[in-house]
Amino acid sequence: MAKTGILVVGDAGSGRLANVTLESISKARALAADIGGDVCAAVMGADTAALAAQAGRYGAKKVFAAEGADFATFRPGAYTDAAMAAIKAADPAVVLFSGSADGRDLASACAARLGVGVLVDITGAEVKDGKLTTVHPCFGGGIIAEKEAVAEPVIATVRSGSFAREEVGGDAEVVKLDVQLSPASLIAKVLDVVCEEVGVISLEEASVIVSGGRGMGSGENFAVIQALADELGAAVGASRAAVDSGWKHHQHQVGQTGKTVSPQLYIACGISGAIQHRAGMQTSQYIVAINKDPDAPIFSFADFGIVGDIFTVVPALTEEIRKRKAAS
Repeated sequence: MAKTGILVVGDAGSGRLANVTLESISKARALAADIGGDVCAAVMGADTAALAAQAGRYGAKKVFAAEGADFATFRPGAYTDAAMAAIKAADPAVVLFSGSADGRDLASACAARLGVGVLVDITGAEVKDGKLTTVHPCFGGGIIAEKEAVAEPVIATVRSGSFAREEVGGDAEVVKLDVQLSPASLIAKVLDVVCEEVGVISLEEASVIVSGGRGMGSGENFAVIQALADELGAAVGASRAAVDSGWKHHQHQVGQTGKTVSPQLYIACGISGAIQHRAGMQTSQYIVAINKDPDAPIFSFADFGIVGDIFTVVPALTEEIRKRKAAS
């Protein structure tokens, strides 16, 4: 690679960086050993101090901050101008964006301005023979494509949960960007932001996930899963078999054709552990499997396994957690 360094363009909400951004910074630290240069981040917001500090704790050496009322909420034009200003200042070999709707919007706009392509929805990355090679599941996860960038800077969007995130401590140098917003960037204005209060914890941001599979037997039986999740403050996930059966909506699906997650604790209930599901949760810090089949593949990579009926084990686990919470 002619250039060096990696820039991670932050995806933020509720005053903190999204997990996918922290995962990208952590991965960038490993890639920088081969690419050379520093790991930098770009953040946008009305007040970026907390975002910059968080990026520093995960390993960013320098943070480019676009701050002010124009960046209080996501606006494609303004955010693209800010991202381009950060790219110009950092002059990186690689720029990583989140695989969210906003991240994809930004990545494509920046790539168009730079005249390069985009490596989309990557779940793996390494340097081979001096070039960045990425992995991308496509055709419903039936094919895993390996792609190589042919132009610099390399622009890529990262699927949430694909990499482990690691806080290493430290402070980043903060560089305030003087972003000159173009008239075209100010045409669209955000008048209001309305969020549906559905009471559902995001799978991508959850630190604990309780998932159900074919062994649940029906959608109604997911009430057992929900009760445990409520006690743990966890999100509810599902395998593809459960989603295909109509028991849970696709937004709950974990796996190669669903969402990739990386919580601190993943509890799999009635899930066999096929490779397609494993691909979506294998980076979880701890995996607990509950299945009545002692030969289920999930036991081969789970940290803790319970062979038993989920309709006996899960309610007992829920009740025990409830008792301990009451006693504390």
